[in-house]
Amino acid sequence: MSQTLKCISPIDGSIYTERETLSSDAAFGVATRAHEAQESWVARPLQERIDLVMAGVAAIGDMNDEIVPELAHMMGRPIRYGGEFGGFNERASHMAKIAETSLADIEVGEDDTFKRYIKRIPHGVVFVVAPWNYPYMTAINTVAPALIAGNAVVLKHATQTLLVGERMAQAFHSVGVPEGVFQNVFLTHDVTNDLIAGRAFDFVNFTGSVGGGQAMERAAAGTFTGVGTELGGKDPGYVMEDADLDAAVDTLIDGAMFNSGQCCCGIERIYVHESLYDAFVEKAVAIVNGYKLGDPMDLNTSIGPMANVRFANEVRAQISEALEDGATAHIAMMEADDGGAYLTPQILTNVTHDMRVMRDESFGPVVGIMKVSSDDEAIALMNDSNFGLTASLWTADLDRAACVGDQIETGTVFMNRADYLDPGLCWTGCKDTGRGGGLSVIGYHNLTRPKSYHMKKVTS
Repeated sequence: MSQTLKCISPIDGSIYTERETLSSDAAFGVATRAHEAQESWVARPLQERIDLVMAGVAAIGDMNDEIVPELAHMMGRPIRYGGEFGGFNERASHMAKIAETSLADIEVGEDDTFKRYIKRIPHGVVFVVAPWNYPYMTAINTVAPALIAGNAVVLKHATQTLLVGERMAQAFHSVGVPEGVFQNVFLTHDVTNDLIAGRAFDFVNFTGSVGGGQAMERAAAGTFTGVGTELGGKDPGYVMEDADLDAAVDTLIDGAMFNSGQCCCGIERIYVHESLYDAFVEKAVAIVNGYKLGDPMDLNTSIGPMANVRFANEVRAQISEALEDGATAHIAMMEADDGGAYLTPQILTNVTHDMRVMRDESFGPVVGIMKVSSDDEAIALMNDSNFGLTASLWTADLDRAACVGDQIETGTVFMNRADYLDPGLCWTGCKDTGRGGGLSVIGYHNLTRPKSYHMKKVTS
């Protein structure tokens, strides 16, 4: 039975757009069409697939003037930041550039008697479940390399960003990607689970909550369908005594607050060496006090509403609990804070790991700052988490950063930067952040399967 998905705009609480979900039969029909279309898609030359995908990417760029205000209405990001096309194009372009070498046969050896090699074979149909916080960039991480590798793709986007999948399908179809090869769908959770459990797809890539990732794995249990997950985070920053203080404050606070803190790899906890702690906090507070909270359609707004009132309420709850337990708040309530989606960004000190704000994912504009006296103390605190996506280390000593990084349970180690996804590196996590890896050559390996060829040339 179909349901109506409604995107509630955080700007004013109105229904911005709505779509009907597919029935179970219709959804399985989508998967069938994808399997049929994939057979001819994979038969096309690699360069042809690359060219079509990059033409689709360019078509999204042509829509950017329409997309930017749509994003503001759907999830609250201020229009002053110009949308996501820069990162969207960067990621797709890199995956296009490395496709030939990443998908090339692995030559094992050849002589007069034998030829041995390993091919990379597309899974078939890849199901992409994408989140709302960076809806274009997170989707393209998988959509571009999956299509380039010869898979068909079925995209299911978050309800909060209902129009994104339609925009992507429109763009890719307009340049000649066959409709069956790339399909956008609106599904209920129950139908999604039925599709996965019914082996409608050959690989599932999910970006979202820990609970959502667990649901995907439960649905796939026993089917042997591969599932890649990028889930929650509680990413730390560590400022050592030799760090460039101004650069560390600017970058880490931006990493904590940009996009209203709704970043997969946003900074959610900061550990500062005792020699720099007071100065760091003072500078951080000054930066956040300079923000303008308000309507994302206003070019003067630097921080917009959170995407949904319930997300803001969770952050408020974490802050309130921390204050009751002795934390100190440094930012006074801003005029636009309405107790709903518009939430004052907050810096907390006197925090401990007994508080949820330092333990649970906040996914909002709040960060706790703690004083540390040594690398060992900082490492223990950074690892005291159920999550492991990124960690940001601030020091002038490359060897020290590498040594500390080796001891952190995380997917990516940053030195003197944060909150950035380099498409040349594998985007991956550990612990409750999930498993698998996107982008880089490893992204191609996860979107294909190895197939070995052992060819004997002579039999006598």
